[in-house]
Amino acid sequence: MISLRSNGMVVVGLLILAIVFLMMLTGSWFVANDPLAIDMSRRLEAPSLSYPLGTDNMGRCLFSRLVVGARTTIGITMLTLATVALIGIPLGMLSGYLGGRFDAIMMRFLDGASAMPEFVVAIAIAGFLGPSLSNLMLAILWVKWIGYARVARGIVLAERKKEYILAARAAGSSSWNILMLHLIKKVLPSILVIGSLDIGKIIMIIAMMSYVGLGAQPPTPEWGAMLNEGRSFFQSHPQLILYPGIAIFVVVIACNLIGEGLRDQLDVRRRRGGHW
Repeated sequence: MISLRSNGMVVVGLLILAIVFLMMLTGSWFVANDPLAIDMSRRLEAPSLSYPLGTDNMGRCLFSRLVVGARTTIGITMLTLATVALIGIPLGMLSGYLGGRFDAIMMRFLDGASAMPEFVVAIAIAGFLGPSLSNLMLAILWVKWIGYARVARGIVLAERKKEYILAARAAGSSSWNILMLHLIKKVLPSILVIGSLDIGKIIMIIAMMSYVGLGAQPPTPEWGAMLNEGRSFFQSHPQLILYPGIAIFVVVIACNLIGEGLRDQLDVRRRRGGHW
């Protein structure tokens, strides 16, 4: 069981994320500016009641774009992470449980797919498919599901010969029941830790890819795209990149705090012999 009271890092991380989600869900109620509305007469204005963080080089409300950008960045991140888990965990568990030729083929495929750094592969795939958020999602899916499959396979491979699994087989349990009722409980703690840490990593990948033009395209509000749009004004109006940069930093730090706290709480490293 996870005790939040005894884990300060998880509590702090969850509080930060709660504030971010609150602003993401309610920010548009307090500042009802259109994040796409261009008004060149109000470009690069200082903060005011109408524009709490000022305006950008196109006269658009920076606060509104940050709020909508949070929905875009975090929404894409969570959807991508859920899809990665739904693909990687079942394949990894099946590979570890079935063994034999299926496991050998799966491992050769995983070894080949993970031969190059994730970010390089993601750039190559996104560049080949073309710049868009949907193509960026596909690129991240390709590089991220491999890690989840490896972790799930390793845990199932270590557990399948233990007495409780042998007893379940002797009692007539089907492979499906063994996987879903027994082995999934062993896999989820490690996946929970990795997933918590990967939220920040995926946000960074989305932001970096959008920054180089392979992710969200103008005028879509997205934190990485906002950094790209504001870089020409770094010296004269640094707030254009400061605000989205701080937003990315805060969310990534919060996710890392949660991931590290869960790892310590669940003691994943010790139970898996010091390795992921």
